[in-house]
Amino acid sequence: MLNEVDHRPDILDCIANLSSDEVFTPPNMVDKVLDALPEEVWSNPSLKWLDPATKTGVFLRQITYRLMIGLKDKFPDEEERRQHIFQNMIYGIGITELTALMARRSLYTSKNASSEESVAHFQSPNGNIDYENRTHTYVNGNCKYCGNKETDAQLGGRGEDQERHAYKFIHLTAEEASNMKFDVIVGNPPYQLKDGGHGSSAAPIYQLFVQQAKRLQPRYMSFIIPSRWFSGGKGLDKFRAEMLADKRIKVMYDYPRASDCFPGVEIKGGVMYFVWEAEYSGDCEVHTLIGEEELPVTKRPLNEFDVFIRYNQAVPIYEKVKDRNEETLDKIVSSRKPFGLATNFADYDQINNPDKVKIYANKKTGYIRRERVQVNSSWINSWKIFTAKANNIGTESPDDNLNVIIGEPGTCCTETYVVIGAGQLHSKEQAENLKKYLQTRFVRFLISLKKVTHDATARVYGFVPNLPMDQTWTDEKLYERYEITQAEQKFIESVIAEMK
Repeated sequence: MLNEVDHRPDILDCIANLSSDEVFTPPNMVDKVLDALPEEVWSNPSLKWLDPATKTGVFLRQITYRLMIGLKDKFPDEEERRQHIFQNMIYGIGITELTALMARRSLYTSKNASSEESVAHFQSPNGNIDYENRTHTYVNGNCKYCGNKETDAQLGGRGEDQERHAYKFIHLTAEEASNMKFDVIVGNPPYQLKDGGHGSSAAPIYQLFVQQAKRLQPRYMSFIIPSRWFSGGKGLDKFRAEMLADKRIKVMYDYPRASDCFPGVEIKGGVMYFVWEAEYSGDCEVHTLIGEEELPVTKRPLNEFDVFIRYNQAVPIYEKVKDRNEETLDKIVSSRKPFGLATNFADYDQINNPDKVKIYANKKTGYIRRERVQVNSSWINSWKIFTAKANNIGTESPDDNLNVIIGEPGTCCTETYVVIGAGQLHSKEQAENLKKYLQTRFVRFLISLKKVTHDATARVYGFVPNLPMDQTWTDEKLYERYEITQAEQKFIESVIAEMK
């Protein structure tokens, strides 16, 4: 559609990102998102457009380019057309004061929309691109709009790992929201806020932009957001359920490697964008893109399973497993901190004696007194498997290994690991069989269907059958058991690498 536009080197391709959580969107990526909207939106002069999290103004600028072409017949005079678009159709909310200035510069050619340099004729210097420095509204220790935690920052201190910024769009009062009327809402919102938790802990907030946009009842909506909501993610269970149940999502484009959208940016689990139409109700057209390759496209319901399976070719494979109605492995996988010992637990030594048990810690082993283990102490003397609670299966990382340790009787572990099979395995042979089973490509493939980030707690084993460990399971045996075709085997082996 934009072939009529003379493309020169674009300054917005060259701006560095604020962070991996507030990512500037390249113009070519914006064009892909806009291409997915219905063609008729570009010739409708009555639509009001909103970017609720504008950064460089690239969404608003690219929308304006298209409207300048699509509204030629409605407004033959170019200046009249331009002013109608600026004054009546295009709106934005800056995420910071700086980005609001950048967006005005991109759209109006001046950071001051009322200046002589501005191509738009506004009385207000802001034009239709707003910014407001808001604060959180705390109720019982949490912001009632975004969930941000109240800390001792309110008492005069401020931890460096606690973000205080309150984005206007997701902090609208009910009255403000009821007065906002937009037909098309598009953008690439901030992804998360540091929440003051352990390490680099952060809470997702992109879902709040999607939920708020729905409350405004637009006709169309499209956002670029992380894909981690597909199967996991901190604080995303409700959002995932809402998205899977929403039949108004007409199409989605999934990029397992975020760098295919945002060069040089790593976002665990990849990113995706979708088109939501208020008057649509049906299955979703699902596109998956890796590099220059687009995998087979399928139209399917989003709520087939309790998570969203990103690969269309994977759905019939999992359905063959599901149809057997077998118990699943997650039932015999421990919760976090299986023996009540944190990852940073270090109160152990290298001296062994009959009163001690061997402990597997973070890249180390040692011995602790048996009475120190107060949680699941009955597992100490059983055969079991230890495997890390974080791995690369299902992520963009090339390493698909599932490294496991056979936990012989007389062992325990820290929170670095989860425990599998305690109480079910009755011999070393069974433990070895479970280890080999877990390391098959087929099992690791099933794990990947419920996993897009490094987190590997019990829930990611929810698609894996809990088979009897009285025999050695190989990929060949599993393919035969579940009637996996040659084409399906080839797909599995293209997604999951051999163990290294």
